[in-house]
Amino acid sequence: MMDEILPDRLLERIRSRAAGYDRDNSFFYEDLDELRHAGYLKIFVPVSDGGLGLGLEAAAGLQRRLATAGPATALAINMHLVWTGVAYVMAARGDNSLDFVLREAGEGELYAFGNSEAGNDAVLFDSITEALPQPAGGYSFTGRKIFTSLSPAWTRLGIFGKDNAARDGEGELVHGFIHRDTPGYRILDDWNTLGMRASQSCTTVLEGAYVPPERIFRKLPVGPNADPLIFAIFACFETLLAAVYTGIGERALELGVQAVKRRTSLKNDGRLYSQDPDIRWKVSGAAMALERLYPQLQLIARDVDEKVDHGSQWFPKLVSLKVNATETARAVVDAAIRVSGGSSYFKGSELERLYRDVLAGMFHPSDDESAHNTVANAWLGPLESF
Repeated sequence: MMDEILPDRLLERIRSRAAGYDRDNSFFYEDLDELRHAGYLKIFVPVSDGGLGLGLEAAAGLQRRLATAGPATALAINMHLVWTGVAYVMAARGDNSLDFVLREAGEGELYAFGNSEAGNDAVLFDSITEALPQPAGGYSFTGRKIFTSLSPAWTRLGIFGKDNAARDGEGELVHGFIHRDTPGYRILDDWNTLGMRASQSCTTVLEGAYVPPERIFRKLPVGPNADPLIFAIFACFETLLAAVYTGIGERALELGVQAVKRRTSLKNDGRLYSQDPDIRWKVSGAAMALERLYPQLQLIARDVDEKVDHGSQWFPKLVSLKVNATETARAVVDAAIRVSGGSSYFKGSELERLYRDVLAGMFHPSDDESAHNTVANAWLGPLESF
C-alpha cells in the first residue's frame, strides 16, 4: 500500500528537490502539489469523504517513508496530519467534535498547528496567549506562536490561548481555528534555521484574531487533564514525529552503507571500507539501534488505532517513543557521517543536510527533561514537597 501512495518515482522527485529547498530556504510548493494530487493529505479522511480512510499505523509508516526523501517536507506535512489524525482518533472514541476537520480536509483544506509559544514549557497545559471572550460567543486571540510549519500555505490554523477571567479567575484554555483570510494576525518572515528549512515554520503573531463560536471546539481547565483532545494530540504528534525522525535515521544508514561499499583504504591495499572490522561495527550498531525502534513505532501506532487501554502508562509510552526516535536518529546520522568520511562534511552533501535536519528533534515537545519527568512520575509518583 505504501508503494502505491508514495511510489519510488514520487520519492525520487521529492529527494531531488530537497537540497534546493534547503539551499534557498524556500517552501516545498512542488512537493506539496504532488502530495496533494496523490491524496496524501487525506490519509485519515474517511473514504466516504473522499479520503484514504487509513489509521495512525499506516500514517506513521508513510511519514517514515516520506522522510527518507524530504525530511522537512515530512515534518511540515506532519502538522496537517496531526490535526486530521486528532479528528480521526477522537471520532474513533465517540467524540465527533472535530469531524468538520476531516470533512474540510477531504475538500482540500490544509491544516497547521499554531500552539507552540516561546517560554511556555507547560505546552498544552497553559498558554501565554490571551483569549478574550467576545459578546457573540467567539474569542479574540492575542499572542505569539512559534514554529508554525506550513506558514506559506495553510488554510486553517489551530490555535489556543487562555481566558484569564474564566473559572473564577483560575483561567481556561480555549481552542479554535482561524482561516487564512481571518484578520488580526501576521506571519513573520523569520525562518532562517540550521536545518528543516523547507518547512518554513515561521512565527505567527496574533493581534486580536477572531475565532467565531462555531470554530471554538474546546475549553479546558489550566493544567494537566485527561480530556480526549489532549490524548489525541499527544498520540498523533509524538507518533508522527517519531516516524519522521525514524525515516531520517533510515536514510542516513542507507547512505552510510553506500559510502563504505564505495570507499577504499590506501593503508589496507585498496580494500573497501566495508571490509574494515571497525567500520562494520559502527554500521551494525546503527542498524541494530534502528531495529529496536521500528517495532516500538509500529506497536504504539497500532495500539492507538486499536484503542488499547494503557491507562496512566499512555503518556510515558508516547514521550518515550518520541525521545527514543529523535535520539536514535541523531546517533545513526552521526555514525553514518563518521563512516562516510570527509565528503559528508561538505555543503550540499545529503548527509550534511540530514545532520542538520536531525538536530531539530531535540526541540520538539516532549523534550528530554519533560519526557523523563513524565516517565518518572508514572513509575515513582510525583516529587514530594518538603
